[in-house]
Amino acid sequence: MTQSSPLPQASDSRNRLFRVLVYYAAFIVLGLISSAIGPTLPGLAEMTGSTRSEISIIFTMISLGYMAGALLGGRLFDSDRPAHPLIAATMLGLAGCLVALPVLSRLWLLALDCLLIGVTMAALDVGGNTLTVWVFGHDVGPYMNALHLAFGVGAFLAPMMIDQVIALTGGFRWAYWLLALLIVPITLWMLRVPSPARPAEEAGEDGQPRRASGGFAGLTILIAGLMFLHVGAEVAFGGWIFSYAVARQIGTETVARLLNSMYWGGFMLGRLIAVPLATRLAPKAMILGDLSMAAVSMGVILIFPGWLPALWIGVFGFGLSIASLFASTLNFAERRMPFTGSVMSIFMIGGNVGSMVLPWLIGQLFDPVGPVAVIYVIGGSEVAALVLFILIRLYSQRFETNPALMAG
Repeated sequence: MTQSSPLPQASDSRNRLFRVLVYYAAFIVLGLISSAIGPTLPGLAEMTGSTRSEISIIFTMISLGYMAGALLGGRLFDSDRPAHPLIAATMLGLAGCLVALPVLSRLWLLALDCLLIGVTMAALDVGGNTLTVWVFGHDVGPYMNALHLAFGVGAFLAPMMIDQVIALTGGFRWAYWLLALLIVPITLWMLRVPSPARPAEEAGEDGQPRRASGGFAGLTILIAGLMFLHVGAEVAFGGWIFSYAVARQIGTETVARLLNSMYWGGFMLGRLIAVPLATRLAPKAMILGDLSMAAVSMGVILIFPGWLPALWIGVFGFGLSIASLFASTLNFAERRMPFTGSVMSIFMIGGNVGSMVLPWLIGQLFDPVGPVAVIYVIGGSEVAALVLFILIRLYSQRFETNPALMAG
């Protein structure tokens, strides 16, 4: 068994934090982009002359691109190439795709552009998560949650930003163009910060490097399945809650966007709370609590479908509960297996298959079943994720890699 590395000195922690601030900035933009699709979905459908069912293909294309980008990113970050120039190149590609997105009037061109957006976003996502683990090692818990808090900040701000852009310009084009402009200074900043070195592989009890093979491969696949369920639910809810609110006729489109912001506000608050919690609670406890609260939140909406306060409470509660699941799952995995770019890419693929399947499934069920299909699909996924995590916890007990952290 490997022993926990000593806690870094305060000055060392400050130096490490300074190095990852650029990742936090990049993840704010990543959150803005991820949250922008839902509120602009009706506009994109109108721009391309598409129905709800047809326009939902863009979620599928983004997710397919994410899978390809995750595989590519995992290989690139495990190579000997400096990581930051690779991330900078993908960010410039992402900016170009965002500039083109709101002017593509044919659905197939929009779908192709969304595919490329998925590729570049995935490379940035894999890079940010992997490099943060490399910088902080076993102390990554609160810093990983802070990274995903940055994503939540962007996701929270996007619906309000889009509403203001539409009010000022009469359309949503400038929302995507402003996002592209934001990427440029972050890219230049990324190029000025030295890339972190890939950490040496830890040794197991036999003195050989621990590799993600054998039992570790099985655990990796199970955790990827967990990512499928809760990342898919996160993306599906953010993408469809606006349409759900409009279909339920709870108010104007501005009110529906505020409801979307309520979700991302709970999401951001949940990630803010998770930063100090990660220093006190094991990842296991955080995951169990999050999944249980997420299932309850969906139950509140389902049981009281005609009560407006229940909708607001359920939306906020779901965002609050699901917020730290991704980071906590990575913290859980980091304590049990070698954490490489390739392992991260497998987790990303699992999550993004979910982000492809669940929003698509809701799109197919939305008209024939009604808007309640959003709650059925997402609520069912959270219950399934809770059961799966209990099984993962039982299976993973043999893979504890850090005696000082076995409570995780």
